Amino acid sequence: MNYKRSNKYDMEFSKTNMMGPNCLKIIEELTNKMEITPNMKILDLGCGTGLTSIYLAKEFGATVFATDLWISPSDNFDRFKKFNLEEKIIPIHAEAHDLPFAHHYFDAIISIDAYNYFGCESGYLEKHILPLVKKNGLIGIAVPGLKNEFTNGVPKELIPFWQENMNFYSLKWWKNLWSKSRDIELKEVFSLQCHKEAWQDWLSCNNEYAISDRKMIEVENGKYFDTIALIAVSK
Repeated sequence: MNYKRSNKYDMEFSKTNMMGPNCLKIIEELTNKMEITPNMKILDLGCGTGLTSIYLAKEFGATVFATDLWISPSDNFDRFKKFNLEEKIIPIHAEAHDLPFAHHYFDAIISIDAYNYFGCESGYLEKHILPLVKKNGLIGIAVPGLKNEFTNGVPKELIPFWQENMNFYSLKWWKNLWSKSRDIELKEVFSLQCHKEAWQDWLSCNNEYAISDRKMIEVENGKYFDTIALIAVSK
């Protein structure tokens, strides 16, 4: 895949602010299948250091509510100002189960490499996401996951790295979870082509977490992991 949009961004800036596999390539591939327009208000849920929020504002002209629990909104605001986007991106500090927004406020809700930390429980989508999005609004997420569920437990080579709160599940698992909702029309469920390249970009960072992930990806060797996207429309 040719990443015409995400490749425009300075790689050193991106690497300095990455918190996992290259979120710019992930969001480019995801939004290629979503109709994002300049008049939209978008919730970027679990935005981290705001790279995906910058992308949505710059590439589409959308108004973005950059929401994260762990990264300071003041630090994110400083990053947004460097791109002259302080009028287009609103930095918010919030927890994903206590989102401080009006019902039916957003035209789209997007979450990159974060939804697996809070959205795996049955009913989360209906209770915390759908009330915030307009009728016929878009919901798009991309999460790290598995090619197939581990039917015989975690593979031996991955056990030293495995943590239960990683919440890595298969495409089929995510499809089944969202298919239970009567309040969405599930449009797309697919594995992202950028999976390998997004991970390579992350592992090349000097970030201590990226460095610690290198051995895990070396032993995983392309056998187990996937990056999974889901796109839905609210009814």
